[in-house]
Amino acid sequence: MSRYTLGLDYGSDSVRALLVDVTTGAELASHLINYPRWAEGRYCEPSRDQYRQHPQDYIDSLIAVVRGLWEQVPAGTADKVIGMSFDTTGSTPVAINEQGVPLALTDSFKENPNAMFVLWKDHTAIKEAKEITEAANNNDVNYLSHMGGIYSSEWYWAKALHIFRQDLAVKEATYAWVEHCDWMTALMCGTTHPDKLTLGRCATGHKMMWNEAWNGFPPNAFFTSIDPLLDGMVNNINPATRASDQVAGQLTAEWADKLGLPGGIAVGYGAFDCHMGAVAANVRQGVLTKVMGTSTCDITVTSKAHLGDTCVKGICGQVDGSVIPDMIGLEAGQSAFGDLYAWFKNVVLWPTRQLLSELTDSGQIDLVKRIEDSALIRLSSAAAQLPVKAADVTALDWVNGRRTPDADQSVSMAITGIKMGTDAPQLFKALVEATAFGARAITERFRNEGVPIESVVVIGGISKKSDYVMQTCADVWNCPIDVLESEQSCALGAAIMAAVAAGAYETVEAAQAVMASPVCKQYLPNPERAGIYDELYRKYQTLGAYVDGGNP
Repeated sequence: MSRYTLGLDYGSDSVRALLVDVTTGAELASHLINYPRWAEGRYCEPSRDQYRQHPQDYIDSLIAVVRGLWEQVPAGTADKVIGMSFDTTGSTPVAINEQGVPLALTDSFKENPNAMFVLWKDHTAIKEAKEITEAANNNDVNYLSHMGGIYSSEWYWAKALHIFRQDLAVKEATYAWVEHCDWMTALMCGTTHPDKLTLGRCATGHKMMWNEAWNGFPPNAFFTSIDPLLDGMVNNINPATRASDQVAGQLTAEWADKLGLPGGIAVGYGAFDCHMGAVAANVRQGVLTKVMGTSTCDITVTSKAHLGDTCVKGICGQVDGSVIPDMIGLEAGQSAFGDLYAWFKNVVLWPTRQLLSELTDSGQIDLVKRIEDSALIRLSSAAAQLPVKAADVTALDWVNGRRTPDADQSVSMAITGIKMGTDAPQLFKALVEATAFGARAITERFRNEGVPIESVVVIGGISKKSDYVMQTCADVWNCPIDVLESEQSCALGAAIMAAVAAGAYETVEAAQAVMASPVCKQYLPNPERAGIYDELYRKYQTLGAYVDGGNP
């Protein structure tokens, strides 16, 4: 009898559902639903780096995406599902009350952005992140030693403190905060109440300062030394955490009815999208998995014996069991990758979009939309024809701050070398190279800290959409790049973990052997360009040091 698992992947703009056969690894069907409120731009203020998402978007989209999945497969398919797991963006936490309900789902706060999920790309907490970093580095025990030594404005505690300072009503109503991946899991199992809530190892270790070395989270005194507004919150969080191959609970009858699934099926502990994507990519020591989308997230694993006592500087954490059980999962990434290209597209198409708002003729409107849809394709095609020279325009990729190495969301991008003859393709070429340089800086940091990186596997939309971007990356990194076949690698990783949680496989490695995605394409570096890119990369580093106030 066929058995299936369901992977649910919550991205920045939409949720994807993937149905996978646990016996063959075949991907039977997938479906995507955009978040309706988010699509309207509600609750966000990009000029202030504020990005919030309503929990009702997550709920409504979940029901729609799973129900839509069943329309693509034969009747009765849902009855063969044995497990499900979630991955989400992160750090994307929300304030919950004493009953475990996100505040935005209560009448008092339903339209208050501070009561909603604070999306990963929200950078309103830069000040708070710096204060947390300073407190940890001046403490007898450095609670950031396993988190790269720098706390980010993209992470849990900084966001919670910033909201508390901005909105005392939210502070008074808050019992604790919970990450998106953990809340979705608990919602399915009926365990959202804080007394029943157990969190996954991934989010707690990489964003919440959890570590076995201090038996869970830092003590309450550490947080109150930063700001008394945090007093007591850590005491409301269960310090026991679980890896994603473990069973978080069973699907409740209520949610089984809403989703058209069998009641009581296994629900695995959730994780961040990049970590689940690495599982689908068959991550192993020496292999760096890059999830390339609006931003990037880089994941690798290494053995405890190999890493020893090393605390890798300037990354997003090293956590035992956050990716594969009994391996140290290491995370890094860039705050903008595809977002940098989208920014440039928005700049060059500003007059076009103004024209579109004035047009009424459908034929003219269609023409303008065709121009917009083809903009990045045309820019890529033109940029690919340009020679690579050491005197080329150089840019930084920090348009949304810097995630790693050495988190600092206050830094900005810069471009140097522009002359009167510089045109749009040349500028776009510099931006693509900037994202590749930013990725190279991450790889070099890992290697310099003793973490082996011998090959790169990429997943995500950009890896399938742009030969130009991928070839540039291969040349800049001077190494082969493998692209995964699966179009939904993060959801596939969640489905793999669900198969282990449901008992179809005893280990993650056994499930990967059957269900992980094969490679569909490989990019090889051009040795002639690789040498020139070494020179341009040094210019990138020099520009970065200048913009960053002389820091290396």
